[in-house]
Amino acid sequence: GLSWSVDEKSLKNAFSSFGDVTEVRIVYDKDSGRARGFGFVIFSNEDDAKSAKDAMDGKALLGRPLRINFALEKARGGPVVVPRFSDNGRFNRP
Repeated sequence: GLSWSVDEKSLKNAFSSFGDVTEVRIVYDKDSGRARGFGFVIFSNEDDAKSAKDAMDGKALLGRPLRINFALEKARGGPVVVPRFSDNGRFNRP
């Protein structure tokens, strides 16, 4: 839900008060070059990331409310395998 006017610098400024922001990336459409409305803010410390999520989720940034979730890491070049619980509580592979 990022505003079209948000850039990496304004996103970093919005989150840097919660800790050391090591990377900010806004995702753009490959064909049109327009922002897709979401991005990533990476902190050097997990506790800082949690504090930022708690404080900023639902808050407006440049007129649009933010919806903040933690991203799941994805291995480059391969599918992400998410273990699932079976009925007996043990992990199953999909």
